[in-house]
Amino acid sequence: MTITIVGLSHRTAPLEIRERFVIEGEAARDALRRLSAAGCGEAVLLSTCNRTELYLRADSQANARALAVRFLSGHAGINETDTDSYIYQMFDEHAIRHLFRVVGSLDSMVVGEAQIQGQVRTAYEMAQREGVLTGPVMPRLFETALRVGGRIRTETKLGTGAASIPSAALELGRKIFGSLKGRSALVIGAGEMSELTVRCLRDEGVSDIAVVNRTETRAQELAATLSARAISFTEIPAALADADIVVTATAAPHVVLTRDVVAKAIRDRDRPLLILDIALPRDVEATVADLDNVFLYDIDDLSQVVEGNLRKRHSEIAAAQAIVTAETECFQDWCRTREVVPVIRELRGWAERVREAETSRALRSLRHLAPEDLAAVEALTKQLMAKVLHPPTTRLRQAAASQSDGSIVNTTRYLFDLDPDAASHNTDKEME
Repeated sequence: MTITIVGLSHRTAPLEIRERFVIEGEAARDALRRLSAAGCGEAVLLSTCNRTELYLRADSQANARALAVRFLSGHAGINETDTDSYIYQMFDEHAIRHLFRVVGSLDSMVVGEAQIQGQVRTAYEMAQREGVLTGPVMPRLFETALRVGGRIRTETKLGTGAASIPSAALELGRKIFGSLKGRSALVIGAGEMSELTVRCLRDEGVSDIAVVNRTETRAQELAATLSARAISFTEIPAALADADIVVTATAAPHVVLTRDVVAKAIRDRDRPLLILDIALPRDVEATVADLDNVFLYDIDDLSQVVEGNLRKRHSEIAAAQAIVTAETECFQDWCRTREVVPVIRELRGWAERVREAETSRALRSLRHLAPEDLAAVEALTKQLMAKVLHPPTTRLRQAAASQSDGSIVNTTRYLFDLDPDAASHNTDKEME
């Protein structure tokens, strides 16, 4: 059985391609069922705005890859040959290392972002609920991955500070308001940056988010997707009066919020208003910053926050990578020890057959012994066999953990003339 990854990410595909591969909700659950039924074996589907990846455990690398590519291409409505430049595949050690890097945010568009660990957990739990994880390997792989993510966040400073424009905006918001839970926000614009901002606001517990856009249908679509509410441009003054945070990210060639509009909106309020202008050209008239109790930051201000924090994060990448490397090796050791389970079972079976035969032969000439004495002889042979088998069994596990070519297994079978067909190969059950 091989661990296989088939997918694409921000490293291999532009946004307009990635968005066609996004699989969420019932479509994701249906995908897991279909892939499992089609012969992909065990499957976990991770789909975010930056990546769509299938983690598979199947008998055949080639079969798993072919089925996965066919499924992903069909979902995206793209010819299989046209996806070759976007889709990558990884196997075993490379697949394990990649998952650990993903959950540790080392492979993220924004290194150190915290959302990916929760997204991986959600993907893993969905696969568990759908019953497509039938053995111990995939659950252990993802439990280990989540632990790796936790270690990186607690043992390094990779996640310290904002690392994107929206997250930098929220960092400034926390400096002004403390917790953002229960606050209200107005987002002007409905493009990619606005969508990411709304997601960040939701993650921070902002309870009421209004979205406005020149194209009202786009604002309505975004609002419906992210549990916000769409408003019209005529409602902006009222929304300004109620909002604690305003984020503007339009493509307008002119100012959207003038000093007069903002001044009138906040005339009767006595609490701070944070305005984050992340548009280029700017959406907010610069003199708005002169108004009392208004905190205005533009994209240059936020970029400085991001750049400073990214420098701090990149100094932690080596430490995070060391954790990934160590955990990858540990997981591979565990996988390799599983490979000796059949030969250990065969060795024990062979030894027990020899013990039973020789003991039976000896007991035929010892029938004069009392039943308790015969039982003692039986127990003695079992104890002797257990002691004889303990060192080779221990050494087999240790040797398997330190080599990957299977030579120790083959040597053991040769030395003891073991027949692999004489023992059960249900290794998954024994290793659970």
